[in-house]
Amino acid sequence: MFGDRDPRVRGWLLLDSYLPTFALTILYLLFIWLGTMFMKNRPALSLRGLLIVYNFGVTVLSFYMLIELILATWEGNYNLQCQNLISAGETDIRVAQVLWWYYFSKVIEFADTVFFVLRKKNNQITFLHVYHHASMFNIWWCVMNWIPCGQSFFGPTLNSFIHILMYSYYGLSVIPSMRKYLWWKKYLTQAQLIQFLLTITHTLSAAVKPCGFPFGCLIFQVSYMATLVVLFVNFYVKTYRKASSKANAKEIPLVTEIKNGFHKNYLKEINGALKKKAQ
Repeated sequence: MFGDRDPRVRGWLLLDSYLPTFALTILYLLFIWLGTMFMKNRPALSLRGLLIVYNFGVTVLSFYMLIELILATWEGNYNLQCQNLISAGETDIRVAQVLWWYYFSKVIEFADTVFFVLRKKNNQITFLHVYHHASMFNIWWCVMNWIPCGQSFFGPTLNSFIHILMYSYYGLSVIPSMRKYLWWKKYLTQAQLIQFLLTITHTLSAAVKPCGFPFGCLIFQVSYMATLVVLFVNFYVKTYRKASSKANAKEIPLVTEIKNGFHKNYLKEINGALKKKAQ
């Protein structure tokens, strides 16, 4: 469908055949289904120590990818507006090697959902969460086989930065004494939305002024990012706008019974005050 695969990534782990990626995705979905049923009548697991190690491990990996992508693209004089797949020579290979780790990190991040299942955080296993995790792993198998460098660098660079913030937050939130200092959760979703919009803008810039990067891949990326924008906006509205409305509602006392234009508690207080005055 997409033509010949890029020969520079032949033999790289998991890339020569789609079957491992597909099988791991199916196992991921099966675990969510079967694991949720298995944990239904069992106590939730804590996993505090494992969560700290995992989250800070992903943070370190994200930091490595961010720095390496910045250094590699700077060294190779990558064009920010549009960068093709072959003009930077050895730098393209260096970028592809980092992007392979980015692809592989998507299967590592399946553990996010595994921990939700084992900790019985089923409310966090949303359509957005599962769709994002499952689709990214499969899309990046395609990216690594056909467009493993060039214009593909921009989204992972931004995403690695966001994941540094996100997974460091998750790691710190597991430590009870640190929770009072974690004020930036709300802004993580905002940062993710900005990331998607910047990636769409960057992708469209290559469509407006082509440089040889496959046009069909640009359109697909814009379309996929648009679905994430819609889903993340919906998540943001449900999570923070409605929570804010509920908080405001709690500040306003509910009037349960009105008599002669006054709340019943107010009338009780007035009657009591008048009785004391008469005595």
